[in-house]
Amino acid sequence: MRFLNIIKPVMCILPEVRAPERNVQFKERMMWTIITLLIFLVCCQIPLYGIRSNSSADPFYWMRVILASNRGTLMELGISPIVTSGMVMQLLAGSKIIQVDQSVKEDRALFQGAQKLCGLLITIGEALAYVMSGMYGDVKELGAINSILIILQLFFAGVIVLVLDELLTKGYGLGSGISLFIATNICENIIWKAFSPTTYNTGRGTEFEGAIIAMFHMLITRTDKVRALNEALYRQNLPNIFNLLATVLVFIIVIYFQGFRVDLPVKYERYRGHTGSYPIKLFYTSNIPIILQTALVSNLYFFSQLLHKRYPTNILVKLLGKWQEQ
Repeated sequence: MRFLNIIKPVMCILPEVRAPERNVQFKERMMWTIITLLIFLVCCQIPLYGIRSNSSADPFYWMRVILASNRGTLMELGISPIVTSGMVMQLLAGSKIIQVDQSVKEDRALFQGAQKLCGLLITIGEALAYVMSGMYGDVKELGAINSILIILQLFFAGVIVLVLDELLTKGYGLGSGISLFIATNICENIIWKAFSPTTYNTGRGTEFEGAIIAMFHMLITRTDKVRALNEALYRQNLPNIFNLLATVLVFIIVIYFQGFRVDLPVKYERYRGHTGSYPIKLFYTSNIPIILQTALVSNLYFFSQLLHKRYPTNILVKLLGKWQEQ
């Protein structure tokens, strides 16, 4: 019996978004995209109920932008379960461990259901591992009720992300959910780093976190304008104007190269040698390699931290990494 046939009974309980039976208008797509975006942003700001501590080492700190995750909130896991499940299922299908015929509609539906089920199982596994590893405080201090509540919150947040991604992918919105969540997270970070009103007491006095606000604040309050401008451009430990300009430059370069393509000549044998061209963009793979690499490394980092906490003296565990509590 094929693996896809085994999951048939489970298909009826999996959350699913039906494909549109008519052509969805642009205004309606825009509306669903905005609604999806608002739901994602709200989930990024709602803190998890029941956590005791959030001061342990964060293995995902440098990857949260790509994973579209926000620590200590409902979006703690971000898109990691979706990307990981997709990577696992594609690997199994590509290596013929799972027999699937993409030309058959039923096989495609079963494969998507299997990928969805895998994503939900990974969500539960990651949520359980987060709690057991002490990311939110010692398990004994949390207690059984709080631990279960945290796992349930992360699970239902994962279901929300999965449904929102499927909603956009099936044609109700613009683009894919994964790309939208990543772009939203990046834009949110850029805007916050540029205009954040949060203040910090440094050795140079009170400074704003936002690079642009900090620049105007320094130019207004300090007598030496040249030194103030230089500090706003290159200050350490806080966002500066040079970081912002470098980000804008990267955006411009990416947009410029996005238009590059190679026209591959194609000859059609069925149409008596009729020739045409197939355009291949320079960024044909887009951000997929970065997303896959980030998802893979993030899982490696997390399980390295989990194993190091359980078996700190094991040589094989040390090869994966050493972790120190902050």
